[in-house]
Amino acid sequence: MRLRIAEIFLSLQGETTTVGLPTVFVRLTGCPLRCGYCDTTYAFAGGEMRTVESILTEVKTHSISHVTVTGGEPLAQPEVHGLLSALCDAGFKVSLETSGALDVAPVDQRVSKIVDVKTPGSGEVGRNLWRNLERCGPGDQIKFVICDRADYNWAKLKCDEFKLVERVGAVLFSPSHDDLPARSLADWIVADRYPVRLQIQLHKVLWGNEPGR
Repeated sequence: MRLRIAEIFLSLQGETTTVGLPTVFVRLTGCPLRCGYCDTTYAFAGGEMRTVESILTEVKTHSISHVTVTGGEPLAQPEVHGLLSALCDAGFKVSLETSGALDVAPVDQRVSKIVDVKTPGSGEVGRNLWRNLERCGPGDQIKFVICDRADYNWAKLKCDEFKLVERVGAVLFSPSHDDLPARSLADWIVADRYPVRLQIQLHKVLWGNEPGR
C-alpha cells in the first residue's frame, strides 16, 4: 500500500480545538478542488510515493501523540484509509482534514474528522457532499472559511439546517486570511451571539505561508 506524500513535518496545530498542540502533519499530494483562498497549492502535484510502513516509521521519530492527515485532499487517495487505521492502531490520536467533497463514510471511526464546508466565496460550493454532515458526530468538527458577510450568513443557515452546533464536537468559523479581517468576523459572531468558535490560523500568525509549518 503506497501513497503520494507531499511532506511530513512537526509543528503546532494551527486550527481546530487542539490548536497550539505539537502535532505531526502528514500532507498528501493532490486535490480535485481549486478553492480561491487555497494556501497549499504546492501540494497539488509532485510528492513522493511512500509505503504506509515508511510513513509510520517517520511519524514515530517525532515522539508526538497527535497526528493530522491533510492535503491537498487526502480522501482523493483511497489508500489513505489504510494509513488512518494504521496510525490509530499504533496508538496515535488521529485527525483528518478533508474538504467534505468526498465521502467520509469509510473513514475509521477512531479518527476525528475535520470537515471544511465550502462556502460560496470559495468558488467550490457546488462540490459539497451534504450527506457528509449527517455522518459527523460529537468526535468531529465542521469548519467554514468565511470570505465576506454573505458567506457568514450562508454558513449560519447551513449550521441551522443540519443542526451542527447541537450534533458535532465544534463548529469553527475562520476568516479567509486575505479576504476578511478576523475582527469583522468576531464582531458578527458576538453581535449575533452565535454559538460557534472563531478560529484564526495560528500557524499563519507565527510563520506566514511557509511550507512545512
